[in-house]
Amino acid sequence: MNGIAKKIILLACGLVIGFINGFFGGGGGLITVPVLERVAGLKTKSAHATAILIILPITVASAVIYIIAGKFDFGYGLPAGLGVIAGGVLGAAALSKLSNKLIRVAFAAIMLAAGIKLLFF
Repeated sequence: MNGIAKKIILLACGLVIGFINGFFGGGGGLITVPVLERVAGLKTKSAHATAILIILPITVASAVIYIIAGKFDFGYGLPAGLGVIAGGVLGAAALSKLSNKLIRVAFAAIMLAAGIKLLFF
């Protein structure tokens, strides 16, 4: 596949990922990482790090829309957001120290657990 075809596929995937993230309020990273690994050919750590930077502006844009629409609860959202920031810093530090294989296994386990939870709970 040539570079132009990859970029067109990535653009199409980006549209779908952006819609999913905006519609569900998150989850775009679960799709972004495999796309970056398989379509762009990035290694696991690079795919995860790139996904974070890709999802950030989507998340900010969606958050602004939800805030304007009055759907954001600051009383719960701000404390949870502080926890997410702290967890993100810890997760980024852990990503740099773990092997690609362990990261793939952990990522797959989390995706599987999330899917089971959605189906049954």
